Formats: sequence, C-alpha cells, structure tokens
Amino acid sequence: MPAVDPACAEAVDLAREAAEETAWPQPVGEHLGQRAEGDRVVTHYFGCLDPAYSGWHWAVTVTRASRAKIVTVSECVLLPGDEAMLAPPWVPWLERLRPGDLGPGDLLPTAPDDVRLAPGFTQTAEYGDRQAQWEPGLGRVRVLSQEGRDEAAERWYDGVGGPRAPIAASAPAQCSTCGFFLPLAGELRQVFGVCANEYASDDGRVVSADHGCGAHSEAVSIPAVSEHNPPVIDELGYEVVPTGGDEDAASLDDEALGHS
Repeated sequence: MPAVDPACAEAVDLAREAAEETAWPQPVGEHLGQRAEGDRVVTHYFGCLDPAYSGWHWAVTVTRASRAKIVTVSECVLLPGDEAMLAPPWVPWLERLRPGDLGPGDLLPTAPDDVRLAPGFTQTAEYGDRQAQWEPGLGRVRVLSQEGRDEAAERWYDGVGGPRAPIAASAPAQCSTCGFFLPLAGELRQVFGVCANEYASDDGRVVSADHGCGAHSEAVSIPAVSEHNPPVIDELGYEVVPTGGDEDAASLDDEALGHS
C-alpha cells in the first residue's frame, strides 16, 4: 500500500469545497476518512446528506505533481456504501423478454448460435428429409433442432394446453377422442394437435392429446326440439282489476254493471 502524502492528506478543505460544489444545492456531510491511492494521490471521503442517496458518500481524489507544493482536485464522484440502495443488476434485453411481449412492428432477432435451431442441411433424420421434400426451392436456412422440439413439447405439455390444466381436470373426455382435434405433423403428431372448435377456449391453440375441455364433440347430446300446442285463451269472461284510487274503482264497477 502506498504511503500517504502529507500535503494531500491535509487538503481536507480543498476536497470538501469540491464535494460541496458538486453536491449543490444539497449539503455535504462530515469527513469520513482518507485513503492513499498512489504516490501523491489521496482520496477523501465525505458523507452524503441527499435523501435520494441514502448510504452513499462523496469521494474526492486530490493529487500534486512531483516536487510541487500545490494540491489540486483530480476527480469528485458519488460512490455507494455497504448499505446503499442500488439498482438491480442489468439484464440483457433478450433475457428480459417474456411470452407475449412482442407486439406489432417489433422485431425479435434470433441469435446465430440459438440451440433451438439447426441448419437445414444438417437435419438428416427421416423426419427432416420428409420435411425438406415438402418445402419448395432450397427450403429454410434453419429448422427446429431436436433440442428445440423437446423444449417446445415440454413447454406445451406443462402449459395451459396440457393434461394438468384446470379445465382438463373437469373435462368429460380427452382431446384425442374429439372430432375437433387436428393432430400435428411429424414427430409431435403422437402427442399434440390443434383445437378447431370455435366455441372452445383453446380454439387455434396447440393442445395435448390427453388435454380436454367442456366443448368436446361427444360431450352431450342436444335434445330434439318438440312441438308444443298453441296456448289456450279463455274468452268466456274477464275480471276487472282496479288500478287507480277508490273513485276509479267505483267508476269501473259502474261500467261493469252497465255492460252486464
């Protein structure tokens, strides 16, 4: 550790003046100590009284040239202490994204080394060959890798379209027996399909074969509409019901007696 330069160590007032000028209009707290940073370089520490920076402190570094007697300020910064409130660690934007964050006009570049994708010419499995024959021209530059398919299958199976979803627990039957269930192509066909029932909450979404909901095609049978006889109207007589006060009731009674 370098030795403390006496001239720099005694420049407390100079360091305080620099801290007050930087912290204005907030005051500067008491002198907290000093530390030698190098030959003829000392940093003085002062308390920070700004309520927005509780636990922080001012660090003013002073120095002097070789064989010089005048001490000058090198820098003045605000540093956090052990109990200072700090912002959370910075997270790259790609790691901050969540499902549903992408909106109209947004672009989501895919990393060149994304493990979920693989070059199309490297997929030599039977499924990959059949997939390439379906595509016109040279096909896609990258296709879903085996790891990408596994991640998607696990995410779908554990999500709202899987067998453990609350709506599937009370379903009358599984999607595999529903007429609105459209199986996917390829390896995922054995486990997943798409719901094609416009009245179901999963319409247009990927669901597992053991998923289910109340809109199953064979859930219930709608009873046939039966014809009813027309209503019978009693035209033999009628009863006058008073709607006003006593005078209105009396007049209605007189009219009724007169007609009878």
